[in-house]
Amino acid sequence: MPPKAGQTKKAKMEAANKGAKKTTKKWSKGQSREALQNAVMFDKETYDKLRSEVPKYKLITPSIISDRLKIAVSIAAAGLKQLCREKLIRLVSCSSKTRVYTRIVQAASAEAATAVPAAE
Repeated sequence: MPPKAGQTKKAKMEAANKGAKKTTKKWSKGQSREALQNAVMFDKETYDKLRSEVPKYKLITPSIISDRLKIAVSIAAAGLKQLCREKLIRLVSCSSKTRVYTRIVQAASAEAATAVPAAE
């Protein structure tokens, strides 16, 4: 069997270019988030709202408070620590990243207030 006639480099390139080409990917413009203008200090109105509304929430985290009250997350975390010290909310879970709080059920807090410590 005789050897096949070789194609020239130019012919090989043309054959390769005739095949289906991949279209170049067009990069879409990324979705940009709107910059938040959260407060970095408590004012009287925000602090009153923190003390009155937040103890009624079932799930309380600094990010939730930051989103609802439009304050910085670090300020929200400090406010939640203060509410926990005042026994208005209860710490459920604590990690190095975040803390999760919940409301104190009124029946449980009433029982705790009226309970007499046992005599030894």
